[in-house]
Amino acid sequence: MASASARARVSGATNPAGNLFIITIDGFRWQEIFRGADESLINNIKYTEDTAIIKMLYWADSEKERRRKLMPFFWNVLARKGQIYGNRDLNNKVNSANIYSFSYPGYNEIFTGNADLFIASNSKKKNNNINVLEFLNSKEEFKGKVVAFTSWDVFPYILNEERSGMLVNSGYEKLDENFDPDHSAPINKVQTEAIYNKDRLRYDQLTFLTAREYLQQHQPKVVFIGLGETDDHAHHRRYDLYLQQANKVDGMLAELWHWVQTTAGYKDNTTLLITTDHGRGKKQDNWPSHGSFIAGSSETWLAMIGPHLNPLGEISEDQQLYQKQLATMIAELVGEKFEQKVARRM
Repeated sequence: MASASARARVSGATNPAGNLFIITIDGFRWQEIFRGADESLINNIKYTEDTAIIKMLYWADSEKERRRKLMPFFWNVLARKGQIYGNRDLNNKVNSANIYSFSYPGYNEIFTGNADLFIASNSKKKNNNINVLEFLNSKEEFKGKVVAFTSWDVFPYILNEERSGMLVNSGYEKLDENFDPDHSAPINKVQTEAIYNKDRLRYDQLTFLTAREYLQQHQPKVVFIGLGETDDHAHHRRYDLYLQQANKVDGMLAELWHWVQTTAGYKDNTTLLITTDHGRGKKQDNWPSHGSFIAGSSETWLAMIGPHLNPLGEISEDQQLYQKQLATMIAELVGEKFEQKVARRM
């Protein structure tokens, strides 16, 4: 049995990295991370319209083979060179501490360390809580070098872009062409032409490409990339598309890590932290949903890879972590100390 202190912490970096990329995969369950495709869902035409082709892509007899087919970067690279937490089959647990288990409360908890009872909806309301990204942006070393690119257009409110002064590019928001028209204009053109249903969620691929373009041109030090299509497909009860999107995101992570490790200034000087905002239902009939009264909704996971992290792989010790610990960890990974500041309310 692990000690109380071991249960409360992860094995952090021996030295801080100069850069940090935080990537969230909205509503992606720990079950698929650690077990691969769910047999009861991949074989159910209610959730997987063409079971044959999806099984050809993602099914295998063993869990380890299934998860490697679904998330090859996770299990061929991250598992060897990084750390992965949250396999509840090994009694290694990561949970949200907020009682709501949906997106705004989850992201608030991740970035502020505060499981705020007053944040109880996904409404576009400016967050009173100070978040770790704006804290870093206030430091001389990181000023103007902290940015966020997200598929969901509520993030400017979650991260309080107006107060923080940092760049938060969300939804189908265009890049500012005044700074770099040769590179921004083509991305903006693709976004405009790709929109068939301009609601609150940008395609993850467009979010990733926009972030990559900005990275290439401006070399920020702390980057948040918030991806959302996994949750969207799950809510639409499309397990096939949910799996496909998870596999695409894994490919984006592989591309990002390769770019990091082949780019001066980032190579061997950058940590990736990857997590999710909430879990989902455990059962066949409620996996598309999540919330306070749906078992499994608070169950999450965490993965990290970086030059100064111990390559512990899949963590198998008896342990309990919470999302509210991540804000402090994010700061520590770049050598800063963030202390939670509780929101003032009138």
